Amino acid sequence: MDRKTVESLFSHAAEIRCLVVGDLMLDEYLWGKAERISPEAPVQVVDVLREELRLGGAGNVVNNLAALGAQVSVCSVVGDDPNGWSLLQEFGKMDVAVDAIFLDPTRRTSRKTRVVAANQQIVRIDRESREALPTSFESRVCDWVAAHAGEFQVIVLSDYNKGVLTPSVIASIVASAALSGTPVLVDPKGNDYGRYGGATLLTPNRKEAEAASGVAIRDVTTLTQAAGIIMDKAGLQHLLITRSEEGMSLFSKGGEVVHIPTVAREVFDVSGAGDTVLAALAVGIASGCAMAEAARLANVAAGIAVGKLGTSIVTPQEIIDVVALSHHDSDSKIKSRDVLALLISAEKGRGKQVVFTNGCFDLLHAGHVKYLQKARGLGNLLVLGLNSDASVRRLKGAKRPLICEDERAHILAALDCIDYVTIFDEDTPLELIKSLKPDILAKGGDYSLDGVVGREIVEEYGGRVELVTFVDGKSTSNIIDKVLERYSQE
Repeated sequence: MDRKTVESLFSHAAEIRCLVVGDLMLDEYLWGKAERISPEAPVQVVDVLREELRLGGAGNVVNNLAALGAQVSVCSVVGDDPNGWSLLQEFGKMDVAVDAIFLDPTRRTSRKTRVVAANQQIVRIDRESREALPTSFESRVCDWVAAHAGEFQVIVLSDYNKGVLTPSVIASIVASAALSGTPVLVDPKGNDYGRYGGATLLTPNRKEAEAASGVAIRDVTTLTQAAGIIMDKAGLQHLLITRSEEGMSLFSKGGEVVHIPTVAREVFDVSGAGDTVLAALAVGIASGCAMAEAARLANVAAGIAVGKLGTSIVTPQEIIDVVALSHHDSDSKIKSRDVLALLISAEKGRGKQVVFTNGCFDLLHAGHVKYLQKARGLGNLLVLGLNSDASVRRLKGAKRPLICEDERAHILAALDCIDYVTIFDEDTPLELIKSLKPDILAKGGDYSLDGVVGREIVEEYGGRVELVTFVDGKSTSNIIDKVLERYSQE
């Protein structure tokens, strides 16, 4: 998974609709300092300096999905009490649909209070309900999901064992999802994974997998054994076991095992990391990623999450930055059209003049480089539209290009004068110019102004066309002719 792929994925995240069903709670943090012992008892006295209220449980999954750019709806049951009302208010601030959060006046909304001093938790206080939902509320949840399952690209079950995801609720949701072809991802709890039968994927950690399988996981052999037991019990298509510092292992029905090493990072707090994994998996799968690629995305997100204190979100840019660190070459300059359009819009908003040029650039030579350097000098930023292999063949014949599009893109992106490269498949860059709206359209001096594709469009919104002179005698065709002449004589 490279930077370009991840950027493209997140640029479309707003089109994803996710449904989260599970146990909602509030996470309260009391931040302070502990510098003395109480005279009343041998305990620390914490002077509270700051208070913070966060969405916890399934709410943290929602928070992470929203932070990744997805549209999120929530289905759950909470108490008709101040904490329940606070939950609804927090979701409202995030523009999360809450019409399927049902208020039960007999239920207590869960709230966990953590007292933190010197970046260490001193104590946690839990006030919560753990009773299974009454039958009437089970029916309301099941009926709502049955009526709306087909509206979502993915359904996430976040089970914190607080009573919302009863066996009948889970079975009903899985059945409704199967009818609409919607994948169901589950963060499980307890030892009986048979209750999640028919789900697409489960995401237990190693300790949870050991408890559910009855197998002590010590090596790859016992890991595989435990995974086989769990998959058979739950009738799963996929199982992702998170293994802390050892990364993740993805098991697929009838497929190979994929072991994903951890992303090296200082571990500060693992709370909420499972929610981040679930959210990143959901976005990846809903975006059309293969399961292994979605798991790799989740692995990167988890590595970021454990470097933060408490249940924290992970942003697309944080993930993109981490992925980019593993690609130190020119890959970071090569963008898809949709991602590039967003970047260029932002650059223009900062007052930069964007120059655009295009071409095949097969067998890069000094004439190309000098032309590109001159084009870059026309503005603050140079974007190069590169003809794809198919486009080059249509323009120059079946024997071209000599260098494939990926290699040409990386060679060009390595030039300091080029800021971004994007590949286009059309015969002309017209659609690309419409999308990027450059300030300056640069073409070679062998063109006339009337012959420049996109001139009318650029001039219509106030841009201009510049013709840049080429170095005489420098061309790919001349190089090919020289090679053929020299080596055919031998």
